[in-house]
Amino acid sequence: MHLVLRLDVSGRPMAWETWEEAAAHYARGNVAWTLGDPFFTAHGGTSRHSGEISLLDIHPLIAVRGRHQGKIRPPALNNPTLFHRDRHLCLYCGGSFPQRDLTRDHVVPLSRKGRDVWTNVVTACRWCNSRKDNRTPEEANMPLLAVPFTPTWAEYLLLSNRRILADQMEFLLAQVPVSRQHVF
Repeated sequence: MHLVLRLDVSGRPMAWETWEEAAAHYARGNVAWTLGDPFFTAHGGTSRHSGEISLLDIHPLIAVRGRHQGKIRPPALNNPTLFHRDRHLCLYCGGSFPQRDLTRDHVVPLSRKGRDVWTNVVTACRWCNSRKDNRTPEEANMPLLAVPFTPTWAEYLLLSNRRILADQMEFLLAQVPVSRQHVF
């Protein structure tokens, strides 16, 4: 089943939600506006008075009032999303690998006061990560093929869901820097 893209009322993408979570926002009257044609109809109970079954059309994008207003933290760093960001390529040798053969490499090793943040981690195959060891890319004579970056929240949502509807993809891509749209 496809997920619903929850936005705040200003149109910032916030999270993927199930149709049940979206239905709860509709039921509470928290949906400020929607985008796209409904992709799912939820069937509710039968009215005692009219005998009609309640139906609720679920849209692919819903703007929800009063949730997570203000500053958004950077996306959480995790290996599956990191590997998607780097397109399952080792950023040292350039090889393409299945997820089981990839590792998270710290450009500046943690033991040398490097941090576990998006801008200090890259995808590396096991062989390259082992070869680089506890050194910087320069010290190991292993130049990076790309500069690590922190994905925007829209990029993170694109990376974290592979079953994206066309309306959702169009909306999220419009918020991705043009220089990085080729990743998606």
